[in-house]
Amino acid sequence: MQVLLLEDVKGQGKKGQIVKVSDGYARNFLFPRGLAKPATADALNTAKMKELARIDQEAREKAAAESIAKELESIVVRVEAKAGAGGKLFGSITSKEIADALERQHGITIDKRKIVLPDPIKQYGTVQVPARLGFGIEGTIIVQVTE
Repeated sequence: MQVLLLEDVKGQGKKGQIVKVSDGYARNFLFPRGLAKPATADALNTAKMKELARIDQEAREKAAAESIAKELESIVVRVEAKAGAGGKLFGSITSKEIADALERQHGITIDKRKIVLPDPIKQYGTVQVPARLGFGIEGTIIVQVTE
């Protein structure tokens, strides 16, 4: 019997593949658990449409990430912090503070987990912070720490 896998099944295949399995395995294991359904023309067409929709969504997300990376090149994010003697900050600037300042000042929303701080920012000045935007696209955020 040929079935269309709805989930990854160990030893059989990945989601979306059409595999040949025994009738009993399909009837007693795959179908009751919702792991597969019979490979009918309707099921194959539905799977193909879902795959095309996923590819289209991925392309839109990649284009959005590229446009954000391009935007980040031309802007400076200012973050205010308090410091003691010698310009050393009381704490450090976190990726959450940078993400919040970026959204507040320029209207660009980036998840704080995508902002990569190699070292904690603990002094006043300008720092270039890389941001991994997904799909292998990286941008650089210029952060200026002021009083």
